[in-house]
Amino acid sequence: SAAMISHALTIVKNELDRHLATFGGTTPHAELGNVGEVAGTTPGNGSARNKVLLSVVNIQEERTLKNGPTYVRDDAALRVRYENPPTFVNLAVLVTATHTKYDDALLALSRALVFFQFRNVFTHENVDPQSLTDGAPVNDLDRLAEFKLIFNLWSPTLEEVNDMWGMLGGKQFPFSLYSMRMLELKFRAIERESGVI
Repeated sequence: SAAMISHALTIVKNELDRHLATFGGTTPHAELGNVGEVAGTTPGNGSARNKVLLSVVNIQEERTLKNGPTYVRDDAALRVRYENPPTFVNLAVLVTATHTKYDDALLALSRALVFFQFRNVFTHENVDPQSLTDGAPVNDLDRLAEFKLIFNLWSPTLEEVNDMWGMLGGKQFPFSLYSMRMLELKFRAIERESGVI
């Protein structure tokens, strides 16, 4: 769901922002946003300038991992909880430095690259607790309870780069593209219960 993707990327954005903040400055350094609004011929989002912007440019469901048990036994209470099976999704995440000054953009992008090189796996156990709550979906049922996110650098061809930026508005910024695999997703939402037969 969109909320699942939103919460996952918000957690990553919070972690990246925490890393970028160690280099100084008080305003947010990383944001979620549509880079197309910045790259278009008539930019509509001036607040997204001078940031490291995370944008989703493609989503794919990983069908091979979808089959699994949809129930969880609770032997102590003699109940079975029926839960939605975990969903496995791959996202193409564009990390763009939208800084007005080109050298600032390159510096910010290099800091982001270093971050993802050393922090390419995010789980509910290895992120700062505040990253789980800052900017999280308001409805508790939209929040991820458990997750594993894996980032891998993706090297598109020059033709793919041109196509992508053409689709996003034509104006290219310093960027890196990542494949983000979302695994082991669990939510707080439980569908229904029944007695053990």
